[in-house]
Amino acid sequence: MMVEERGCIYCARWDAEIGPGFAGSAEGRTAPLMRVDIDGPWPDGIVLASRPVLTPTFILLDKGVELDRIEGYVGAAYFYPVLAEMMMNAGLTTGPGK
Repeated sequence: MMVEERGCIYCARWDAEIGPGFAGSAEGRTAPLMRVDIDGPWPDGIVLASRPVLTPTFILLDKGVELDRIEGYVGAAYFYPVLAEMMMNAGLTTGPGK
């Protein structure tokens, strides 16, 4: 889940640098992106460790329960490696190329 807000320059950078290829990536196929505005409405049944305060915040969910998150946009060079490690630690992937 990507928590975003209108006017967020880092959300716009993610959209330009990562967004076009995310759905086709191994990470995007394993954890499809759901976008939510920081002011809601929030999807029913989502259980978060805490309410996000930064945008973008990327929250890894399993059956609606938060497993981990990335607060802020770490940049194009680091986004996929950080996400892949987060997913591997959660047991959602065995590594690159899954």
